[in-house]
Amino acid sequence: MLPLTWQAKLLQLSRRCVCALPRLEGVTIGRLAVATLMRRIGIEGLYSRPSTSKPAPGHKIYPYLLRNLVVDGPNHVWAMDIAYIPMGRGLVYLAAVVDWFSRRVLSWCLSITLETESCIDAVREALARHGKPGIFNTDHGSQLLSVAITGLLAEQKIAISMDGRDAWRDNVFVERLWRTVKYEEVYLRAYHSVSDARASLGRYLDFYNSRRPHSSLGARTPEQAHLDHLPQVLAA
Repeated sequence: MLPLTWQAKLLQLSRRCVCALPRLEGVTIGRLAVATLMRRIGIEGLYSRPSTSKPAPGHKIYPYLLRNLVVDGPNHVWAMDIAYIPMGRGLVYLAAVVDWFSRRVLSWCLSITLETESCIDAVREALARHGKPGIFNTDHGSQLLSVAITGLLAEQKIAISMDGRDAWRDNVFVERLWRTVKYEEVYLRAYHSVSDARASLGRYLDFYNSRRPHSSLGARTPEQAHLDHLPQVLAA
């Protein structure tokens, strides 16, 4: 038997709600309507999603350089990852470059496909706006291992680090970012279009960087933590 698609699994989960609602709440509703409402407000079962970390054959594997490393300032380590973003219909992919020390999102881009070009654009923007890190960490996603990206990093003499296979904790700060973005922004909305998603995510990421304090940063925002530790000539 072929595995169920995520849409079919959502319908499978909605069956339980359709059975329970008349008995518990006195509400009669069809499965498709329940599935639609569940999707819009982000209620979902625990099932696999599209993988954004599939290595391509022949890509070089780099060692993980961050184990036991003390990251004591901005631009010491940057990390990059890609997350799927569900919309009202379909999904898009969000790529982001994050400073490990301050948690600041240095650059990001949204794409309808898992292609290398969007990742390259995000890396170039981060380098142009914020200088360069000592170490650049990624997962095993083939988009992040492309010769174009690793070549760009090598030209800038930036050390390349890579997570262990299936070791999400190796890129824990980016994983925490995705969780925050999804629960505080994405799951509260049903984007009608890519432009709608891009505009709304842009507003949220601006808020995340400049107005959302982090307890781990001493109640500072990522932007404050980043700029407070930069040389004055760069922070100005």
